[in-house]
Amino acid sequence: MSSILVILSVQDGRVKRSSLEALSRASALGKAEKREVIGVVLHSNALSLAIDAVHYGATKVFCVSNRIFDSHLNPPLIAGIASVVELVKPRLVVAASTESVKDIIGALAIRMDAAALPDVASFEISGDHVLCERPVMAAKMMASTQSSNPLVFVSLRSGSYEAIRSESETSCEIVEVPFEFDVSTLSATLREIVTTTGEAVDLTEAKVVVAAGRGVKDATGKALIDELASITGAAIGASRAVVETGLFPATAQIGQTGKVVSPELYFAIGISGAIQHVAGMSNSRIIVAINKDADAPIFDVATYGLVGDCFKILPILNAELKKILS
Repeated sequence: MSSILVILSVQDGRVKRSSLEALSRASALGKAEKREVIGVVLHSNALSLAIDAVHYGATKVFCVSNRIFDSHLNPPLIAGIASVVELVKPRLVVAASTESVKDIIGALAIRMDAAALPDVASFEISGDHVLCERPVMAAKMMASTQSSNPLVFVSLRSGSYEAIRSESETSCEIVEVPFEFDVSTLSATLREIVTTTGEAVDLTEAKVVVAAGRGVKDATGKALIDELASITGAAIGASRAVVETGLFPATAQIGQTGKVVSPELYFAIGISGAIQHVAGMSNSRIIVAINKDADAPIFDVATYGLVGDCFKILPILNAELKKILS
């Protein structure tokens, strides 16, 4: 039976956690459906990165090594992925729903005469159909979608499945795929990727996120957020409301119009829990909410909730966490 191909996105010299989540799900599905699970890495250091795929269920990894992939330019990525798809002829192509994948999944589907089911929360194969569920209406509802096209591209939301690493020795075939691209055909080039100054932890890949809302309100509150993030090794996020005050940068915004995160632990500090924000963090494993409004919607999705003023709670919480984690 035809295989499942998983595109492994790379950031900061390593395979993204969200890609490993997609690979773990594909591996489980491959075992159930008796389908081979194949990874593909497109990067100048693809051969070294391929070892990650071995521990998450890939039985074969195609390595497309070229420096041009390090710049995340769409035309080379489309050409490189298409070349591997033509070689493998998979039933299903899965990728994490990263910003880069969002840019190219439609173009790939058109180029390969395939179906595209983007930004899904789950996927499976049933007979001749690929079945998916995806959040709609700011994640208020789930829509069931399916395709019987012989080739289907699926992009998976971060946090939808766990990345399950196996330490057991498994055999994996590494296949190098030659690739050349004429850079003179590019109509656009990427000069620089701008990140938040001093950003120590990537928000979309972080295991712990401390997110601030309107209740944080000033520099004193921001200092408490910074301290909690420092103690826990967290990335810092924010709701749209507090970003618009200028207290946090736009790159920290989480929600429907911001970034989607799925950490192991999410602190929602002074965040009311508007559906637009929840759409960007609802896949978090554990959610700790602090809000002085006992009726705030954030408590509907929180694992643990503290009703009170964050300016009074955070100094105590930070002091206790320092004792535990120091």
